[in-house]
Amino acid sequence: MKPAILLVEDDPSLIELVRYNLEAADFDVAVEMDGDGGLMAIRERDFDLVILDWMMPNMSGIEVVRQIRRMNDKRATPVIMLTARGEETDKIRGLDAGADDYVVKPFSPAELVSRVRALLRRSTPDMGAETLAYEDLEMDLVSHKVNRGGRSVHLGPTEYRLLRVLMENPNRVYSREQLLDKAWGQNIYVEIRTVDVHVRRLRRAINIDGKPDLIRTVRGAGYALDVSPGY
Repeated sequence: MKPAILLVEDDPSLIELVRYNLEAADFDVAVEMDGDGGLMAIRERDFDLVILDWMMPNMSGIEVVRQIRRMNDKRATPVIMLTARGEETDKIRGLDAGADDYVVKPFSPAELVSRVRALLRRSTPDMGAETLAYEDLEMDLVSHKVNRGGRSVHLGPTEYRLLRVLMENPNRVYSREQLLDKAWGQNIYVEIRTVDVHVRRLRRAINIDGKPDLIRTVRGAGYALDVSPGY
């Protein structure tokens, strides 16, 4: 079965360009031209990935991705944000809202297809694996479920991949560059501060009910899954 992609974009010429290239790459593409239609489509159908324009009538892409992340059964859907806003603060705002990747217009259709494939690869469960555990944090690698102290933890796809990297080697300090390579892939360009944005989101998700912070920030070095005090 072809992976199902939802494209939410209001520019007809860009719709045709993106749809043509995605269908040529063997994806099943559905299109909505505003945020309300996009949310309705997401509620009615399971998509493997959503490509979402930032600037749209009635509802911005930022608000759409925020609402996706509030849906219990759809919150893990990978989202790529398309936008003409290329400033770093805009990228951070998009990622903070819940996007997993950020593509600035104008872009190469081949690059977008490559980013879609990479994000889908990283979001596919490893059916041969079992579980990871650290302290009271558990990750089921088959079902993609995470819980802490028996309570379910809801993570987006990027936060899930970051946590998996950290849980596979607890107490090891990973540089931001190493986390980019392992969680995003070596052939995908992502700005280094993107790591900080997603680590912040991961912290908010797993540090529930006043539990100790399990992610240690090592100044000048990176991050580790470690209950030792940061320095």
